[in-house]
Amino acid sequence: MKSFAKILKYAGGYKLYAFINIFCNILSVVFELLSVMLFIPFLNILFNQESVPITTKPHFSFTKDYIEAYYNYSLGQMVAENDKVAALLFVCVLVGILFFLKNVFRYLALYYISVLRTGVVRDLRKKIHQKTLVLPLSYYSEQRKGDIMSRMTADVQEVEWSILNSLELMFREPIAVILSVVVLVVMNAQLTLFAMILLPVSGLIIGQLGKSLKRSSTKVQDMMGMILSNIEETLGGLRIIKAFNAEEQVGKKFDEINDAHTQLTLKMARKRDSASPLSEFLGTTVMVTLAYYGGSLVLAGDSDFSGGEFFGYIVVFARLLTPVKSFSTAYAIVLKGAASADRIEEVLSAKNNIIDSLNPKEIKEFANEIIYKDVQFSYENTPVLDHINITIKKGKTIALVGESGGGKSTFADLLPRFYDLEKGEILIDGINIKELTIKNLRSLMGIVTQESILFNDTIFNNIALGTEKATKEQVIEAAKIANAHHFIMDMENGYETSIGDRGSKLSGGQRQRLSIARAVLKNPPILILDEATSALDTESEKLVQDALLKLMENRTSIVIAHRLSTIQHADEILVIQKGKIVERGTHNELLKLSGVYKKLSDLQSFSK
Repeated sequence: MKSFAKILKYAGGYKLYAFINIFCNILSVVFELLSVMLFIPFLNILFNQESVPITTKPHFSFTKDYIEAYYNYSLGQMVAENDKVAALLFVCVLVGILFFLKNVFRYLALYYISVLRTGVVRDLRKKIHQKTLVLPLSYYSEQRKGDIMSRMTADVQEVEWSILNSLELMFREPIAVILSVVVLVVMNAQLTLFAMILLPVSGLIIGQLGKSLKRSSTKVQDMMGMILSNIEETLGGLRIIKAFNAEEQVGKKFDEINDAHTQLTLKMARKRDSASPLSEFLGTTVMVTLAYYGGSLVLAGDSDFSGGEFFGYIVVFARLLTPVKSFSTAYAIVLKGAASADRIEEVLSAKNNIIDSLNPKEIKEFANEIIYKDVQFSYENTPVLDHINITIKKGKTIALVGESGGGKSTFADLLPRFYDLEKGEILIDGINIKELTIKNLRSLMGIVTQESILFNDTIFNNIALGTEKATKEQVIEAAKIANAHHFIMDMENGYETSIGDRGSKLSGGQRQRLSIARAVLKNPPILILDEATSALDTESEKLVQDALLKLMENRTSIVIAHRLSTIQHADEILVIQKGKIVERGTHNELLKLSGVYKKLSDLQSFSK
């Protein structure tokens, strides 16, 4: 039940609703038990087992005996003055009132537990989403996106249906069991002790079933993560799938995963659905045994029980079986949801090493230089950057070129702390970037990548992303600098046009210019351009390159380039191979070296 407790910790802000639910459930059970107890004296009169009706009005006192005696006296008077039918009507009306009160408090209990349940689900989703935003990029490089999505959606839904929907049962049924047992003990302790010996056997069997259900549920949720990963990959690669006529191959792979999920789900369903009938059968077996044992005592005259009292006892015990069955079923279902809770907890407890220092600093304005000092970095023990040393003066442009996988993007990713370096340090104006708050550090930078990251929103909101309180005039000015204003105004709704998922309604060049406009609006002193024009056609590249040159004016820029023609203006070019700087200098200086850079330049000139 550790998973149940972990989920309940998110209910801390809803304690009042939990207390109200418990209070209402107590009253609901009390009124139900009272309605049963009211029939016992009448049954004794009905079957002439109350030979001497109480004719003397009892003296008032705050005791159970007084309440019982006064009720018996009132009932006896009614029978004496009228008849048993009138007494029956009185009892039925009283029982009806008690059942009405029982259901009023039952409704209130359900209402307040619903507030708690929906609130916890909302907070849990929010917590997971917040966690996904702060976890480092290295975490996602080791996880399947589809599996993360499954934990945020399917697992949260499973927790809601399995655990939180069982909260009412987990709160109410123990109360019903405890109060029912108290009533049974008061009525006949010997018979109740006999019953309590039999019930734990049922609980043990249901408990074993629940543990098996949790194991099956874990496999089902893991398989659902694989399904969502497959769907995410399929939707992202539809163009390639169609181009290579791979629909059948991809469909077959999905069918295999889907069929495996179905088989696991059916296996889990068999176990889940057996919980309720099994607990009911075991409970009924106990009740039948109890009825035989207790009935034989009454018939033999070996018990103080009257027939009416024994009948009432059996009714209360039968009432006890319902919460026992519900609780055992809820327990099994909770264990099923516990598997999803564990998967959610894995995300929530994932360690984030990229955090602010204990006494962080802030840079109000970038003034002097960026220094990479003996920087080293590895991916899973594979060296990516090795002893990198460079000083980038304010306002200068540094370009990074070299083979794919050489470490260029990693060089840039270390500056905003998307990853933390292993050895060495990176300084901005003499301050180690680890000493700055992450928010302050990244506020100094604007990033434009090869793949334009846009969202299914309006053009205005995409440009204004991360820039709070941006005005329409500021967004338009940024779009003009990025050579985007004209094509935006040609669209039906202008800046309020929705651009579709990942900007699917726009061309590659248009998407890239919106990304540049976003960086212009942020107005950062430091720019990181990661192959921002490599995926564009010639016409789009010219427009984007012109926009980038405007963006880079009076800014410190780190440019990663595939096409050397786009970085000939750089103040210094670094040629990186296998994580090391093998050449450095201006465009003309590197050509004169006749080394790696000259070879790259000749290859690109030849390809033209």
